[in-house]
Amino acid sequence: MNRLAQESSPYLLQHRDNPVDWYPWGDEAFAEARRRDVPVLLSVGYSTCHWCHVMAHESFEDAQTAAQMNRDFVNVKVDREERPDVDAVYMTATQALTGQGGWPMTVFLTPDREPFYAGTYFPPQEGYGLPSFRRVLASIADVWVNRRGQALENAQALTAHLKDLGQPRGSAGGLPDGALARAVEHLRRVFDETLGGFGDAPKFPAPTTLDFLLTQPAGRDMALHTLRAMGRGGIHDHLGGGFHRYSVDAQWLVPHFEKMLYDNAQLTRTLLRAHQLTGDEEFADLARRTLAYLEREMLSPTGGFYSAQDADTPTEHGGVEGLTFTWTPEEIREVLGGGADLALRYFNVTPDGNFRDPHRPEYGSRSVLHTPTSASALARDLGEDVGARLADLRARLLAARQARTQPGTDDKVLTSWNGLALAAFSDAARILGEPHHLDVARRNADFMHRELRLPDGTLRHSFKEGQARVEGLLEDHALYALGLVALFQAGGDLAHLRWARELWEISRRDFWDDAAGVFYATGGRAETLLTRQAPGFDSAVISDNAAAALLAVWMHRYFADEAARTIAERTVNAFAADLLAAASGFGGLWQAAAFLAAPHLELAIVGTPEDRVPLEREAARHYLPFVALTPAEEGGDLPVLEGRPGGGQAYLCLNHACRLPTRDPEGLAGQLREVTAGAVTPDRNAGS
Repeated sequence: MNRLAQESSPYLLQHRDNPVDWYPWGDEAFAEARRRDVPVLLSVGYSTCHWCHVMAHESFEDAQTAAQMNRDFVNVKVDREERPDVDAVYMTATQALTGQGGWPMTVFLTPDREPFYAGTYFPPQEGYGLPSFRRVLASIADVWVNRRGQALENAQALTAHLKDLGQPRGSAGGLPDGALARAVEHLRRVFDETLGGFGDAPKFPAPTTLDFLLTQPAGRDMALHTLRAMGRGGIHDHLGGGFHRYSVDAQWLVPHFEKMLYDNAQLTRTLLRAHQLTGDEEFADLARRTLAYLEREMLSPTGGFYSAQDADTPTEHGGVEGLTFTWTPEEIREVLGGGADLALRYFNVTPDGNFRDPHRPEYGSRSVLHTPTSASALARDLGEDVGARLADLRARLLAARQARTQPGTDDKVLTSWNGLALAAFSDAARILGEPHHLDVARRNADFMHRELRLPDGTLRHSFKEGQARVEGLLEDHALYALGLVALFQAGGDLAHLRWARELWEISRRDFWDDAAGVFYATGGRAETLLTRQAPGFDSAVISDNAAAALLAVWMHRYFADEAARTIAERTVNAFAADLLAAASGFGGLWQAAAFLAAPHLELAIVGTPEDRVPLEREAARHYLPFVALTPAEEGGDLPVLEGRPGGGQAYLCLNHACRLPTRDPEGLAGQLREVTAGAVTPDRNAGS
């Protein structure tokens, strides 16, 4: 075994028995590169990455390739989930050099950590329009020996470019009037009106963009159509719940089968908001089944959520993508017997199939389950209610699937992604009125406070095998704080809101740069990297600056913190040029801009938890994305609670002007309809 055997990351441990002499990221590797006077080969991936597995099998497990790597390079392996700060710097370099990115990522660095050549996957033989990996290795080694001056010149130029890219392109005037409408129109230009989603294949869920569109009446049709298309396509796991990473086609049919905590947590909140807007139970059902999946397969016994599940099913011959999740007609009949015909029709399972692992053709064609015909439409065709039958068939197929060999699970707990899951379960408890989800959320908060919060209040980034590792990043403090805000809104425990405020103060102290007017991803005690990043573009997760800006506005709403609002405004304005150039990929910052532009709405529901239930249930029926919802016992130290007795009363205020308090849910409903008139357009028949 190599040095990676001493690590805790599941991804690094997957490579511990490679013949490659891997180092983990750290000073030791770069000191060794200086001593040997060789470049560093940096390989970045994650444990559930299909193409990472492919390259590992083809190249890193090959003795001749490993010998070439060991002779000419110091080799460093990084888990991009454990070290997103390292990944972000060198992914930016890869994108700058190649025009694209992705994992596995392969970057060649000087011993001073400066990149001079990069790519992603390289095959063992020339193919896919790519040189072979061994040819790349030989070329880079030759450059280092015979044309080093050129390599160093490239490294210095690229490093300077990276540092420039790390600075946002601000706008002195900020966003102009009508900017939100312009963003919606930009997104409509790239919207697929037929199939939903944005652009062509591959298609990603883009939950931050969908969340922004739900806040804009003119854009809601795009979000709702996309969510329905995803829910009926193969990107949705129709048996186990949840969503796969992305669709390789434009139809949402064939997914890349890995499942990520962040996708499912973010999409759950989006679906719950769509349910509030429309009253469509299809969205509520998708959210419930996604949460059930997370609880069944991704929740640790101690209350933390795991990170991801693999795309590949392990077999004695190696991994096969999608084998656990796909079916043949014979397999369906074997499980269901006489009920098979209905399942075959509803889930569109055919002898020809619609998926084949290109690397393992011996496993044949199989079907990804999808339901372009809704259950209600199928019931009309058959002249009978099939809901109960389909639920039974789904349960029997899931039980049979669970008996199969399962993909691997990356069981490290990441603070930032757990913040997303905390928010999802909290919103579900509040919107669906299901207390069990609140229990899961509270248990997660207790676990994170116990295991990942240091005595000074700062957070660690990762937890595995009883150890909290890696200094917390901005994403950890901002996203977990946003989860705590959602937990307070669901449960009314002021301790959770105060903890969110503590994390806000740390975010402002350690990550905010007042001169630049942005938040940096790293700060405090974190390692100093080649350049500091100020992310505003949403990758798969809402960007650091968007999360921090949203948190800042919540702190202003709850604590009358005017400095926080100013920071939120400056953050959005710092990215104004980027936002106006392209709305795609900036859904998080557009949400922050919409929040800042929204009326100042406060809803305090004061009383014991029992007294509050009727009023809270009424409030949960309304889509109120930017309302400072404050459920609490009588009294409290929040400005919104000052002088307001309990007993089960609701106090609704718009722009600091308050309605009469009410104990009547119908009265509260009328007030909410009045203050949100024109802002909410229910689509009650959307699911028909």
